Amino acid sequence: MRAWIFFLLCLAGKALAAPEPVGANPVQVEVGEFEEPTEDVEEIVAENPCQNHHCKHGKVCEVDDNNSPMCVCQDPSSCPATSGVFEKVCGTDNKTYDSSCHFFATKCTLEGTKKGHKLHLDYIGPCKFIPACLDTELTEFPLRMRDWLKNVLITLYERDEDNNLLTEKQKLKVKKIHENEKRLEAGDHTVELLARDFEKNYNMYIFPVHWQFGQLDQHPIDGYLSHTELAPLRAPLIPMEHCTTRFFEACDLDNDKYIALEEWASCFGIKEREYLPARAGDTQKFPPQGCSNGPGWWGAGEGDAGVTPAAPVP
Repeated sequence: MRAWIFFLLCLAGKALAAPEPVGANPVQVEVGEFEEPTEDVEEIVAENPCQNHHCKHGKVCEVDDNNSPMCVCQDPSSCPATSGVFEKVCGTDNKTYDSSCHFFATKCTLEGTKKGHKLHLDYIGPCKFIPACLDTELTEFPLRMRDWLKNVLITLYERDEDNNLLTEKQKLKVKKIHENEKRLEAGDHTVELLARDFEKNYNMYIFPVHWQFGQLDQHPIDGYLSHTELAPLRAPLIPMEHCTTRFFEACDLDNDKYIALEEWASCFGIKEREYLPARAGDTQKFPPQGCSNGPGWWGAGEGDAGVTPAAPVP
């Protein structure tokens, strides 16, 4: 349970890090308070072409002979020193890297090679033995996940008085769940109890499932989850839930490496008539920052490109 709480704090941290004024930024600061004179800013930009030149993970900006910015592979030794075990990440080569910076810098140096093509960030934390996911465990996974998503939203709602972690429309939806006396309180419940509660209070779980999809469906917002979009959820989960990889593989029913909204909802036992509301503009986007920096799902990293799905719970 402590691990879930830690991941919840990561999720809330992402919300606090949202750079756009969509209700997710709890601190509104006047830009002018920290602005340098316009002339100085323009002078700095002119002197440093890399000032506003973005490079993907594993690369840094350098200036060529023509004073033009270009992205080159970062030297892993230039990555910031790390101190905690939570900064380490595990690659699909079963090697532990000191941080995501060290991993992506190493991957960049292998671009164009077979080894580099196969190397992806697998999960957050040091490499460890991940036991195989049994069929019975795969069936239980969505029950716990649904309950957790519901509790994440309730916690955000309870903390949202001053932080604007949810939009007004989202608050109204979560308020109905929060005030429902039939709601199952957060706790370590048996799968039997979770299954009964889902059947009894089905409507409480529809929005949390759609909400999580909306959090991940960002680049672009198209009703499909790509490798990179799923990463902020998948990478922290694997060390705690060993069925994570198999579950998301099962959700991709057509094996096209994307999870459509319909596939996502079906995986969590949401009925077909409830598939569409998530695209009605009631999802607020939080950038995938704070918990991970863009690893993909079952072995797919940022920019990278059969199991029978768990039976939906009635």
